[in-house]
Amino acid sequence: MRSGSSDTFPRLVGDIGGTNARFALVTAPGGDLQGVRTLPCADFAGPAEAIGHYLAASGLPPPRCGGFGIANPVDGDVVHMTNRDWAFSIGALREALRLERLEVFNDFTALALALPVLRGPDLLQVGGGAPAAHRAVGLLGAGTGLGVSGLVPCGTDYVPLEGEGGHVTLAASDAKEAALIAWLAARHPHVSAERVLSGRGLAALYEAHAALRGEAAEPLAPEEISARALAGGSPPCAAALDSFCAFFGTVAADLALTLGARGGIYIGGGIVPRLGEFFVRSRFRARFEHKGRFGAYLAAIPTYVIRAPHAGLVGAARALERRLGGDGR
Repeated sequence: MRSGSSDTFPRLVGDIGGTNARFALVTAPGGDLQGVRTLPCADFAGPAEAIGHYLAASGLPPPRCGGFGIANPVDGDVVHMTNRDWAFSIGALREALRLERLEVFNDFTALALALPVLRGPDLLQVGGGAPAAHRAVGLLGAGTGLGVSGLVPCGTDYVPLEGEGGHVTLAASDAKEAALIAWLAARHPHVSAERVLSGRGLAALYEAHAALRGEAAEPLAPEEISARALAGGSPPCAAALDSFCAFFGTVAADLALTLGARGGIYIGGGIVPRLGEFFVRSRFRARFEHKGRFGAYLAAIPTYVIRAPHAGLVGAARALERRLGGDGR
């Protein structure tokens, strides 16, 4: 971020997911994020309480404007979060925080705006070649839910996409996946991509694998499933994480084909970046390229895991910059 009127600073930026809310302040044009902090959403009744707690503890000057990415569609003044029991009015929140202006946007739409400034250690490339210049870029990430966005070229700039691609219908690529989806379909009215590519989705995959193996599933949290899979001590957990990565490849490839994302596919969220080398060695990339006549097309497209710790906040700052009249580049 490099421009903007000085009378809009300090700016409060946030990245609000279903599990955690992250906040920071930008105190001057071109300034770095200050006072970055992560708060568990479950500790607060709503965003006003979480932000109030953050501001009281930050020791930083009070903000004049704010911009938040939130894991939800944003259409009008009232927001009802999909994966968190928070509902609020944007106007009422602005008044409660005493902000001159408050902008709220989808979190992955904001994260997409951070992609052009990520460099070197911010990214881990998993397969593919070099990105094609000024072509569409895809973005998806699994956490509490499955976020999907991208960047589409527009003149010399990009336009970020706002959609709910995480709720597309999940497709099977082999008989084993068809059996998993059938097991899930008997218990849910719609088996979406998010149904398996999320924290709860990983738990659902573990339960499905255990059931299809004729075993009783333990009551395990998603992080426990990942830990056991990575340690190699639980076949159902390992099978669940393996299926998670393969399904991720399918959905990522579908996004790449839909957008013509020859500029690359980027992977954020809270789950995949923590898998490290397991994800690199997984079936993700092989499945990504497993598209018949378009295998060669996809083989050239690079896929990147986002490792920058606060990319969502960077994206929120850039999205706010655009809303306030700067270019946000």
